[in-house]
Amino acid sequence: MSGYRTIIVGTDGSTSSLRAVDKAAAFAGQENAKLIIASAHVPTVEKGSWSRAPSHDHVTNPRDADALGGESYRLHGEAPIYEILREARDRAKAAGAHDVVEKAVEGAPVHALVKLVHEVNADLLVVGDVGLDTTAGRLLGSVPDAVARKAKIDILIVHTAD
Repeated sequence: MSGYRTIIVGTDGSTSSLRAVDKAAAFAGQENAKLIIASAHVPTVEKGSWSRAPSHDHVTNPRDADALGGESYRLHGEAPIYEILREARDRAKAAGAHDVVEKAVEGAPVHALVKLVHEVNADLLVVGDVGLDTTAGRLLGSVPDAVARKAKIDILIVHTAD
């Protein structure tokens, strides 16, 4: 037994990142560990308020929409990031995870994941291998490479390519 109690897996909703979710969920189920599914998003400033790009959520009352501005997704939970998290949660439960938490985190993926690792005192961070084997990834860096250098916990980099 490895002793992992809290496992974080990052996803952006892509097919490859969902493969990492599947692997992390199966492992969390075997370990009886909590699985935190994290998806990072970067808010953009639009006319002095926070908003998401590229689409806006449906708010039924126009006055509410004006008052909430770009924050309406927090009330309704219908931003694309929440759909990504719900799909990942469903996949994780189907793959064997029992204790699943969804977490939308603000910031660039590397910073958001490393910060979350510290906030929840995670034991293991799971990410896909996208970008590790590309020229751009080697020159500019990739999420798996950067988190492996910055997070001071065990990292599982899942091979997610076909």
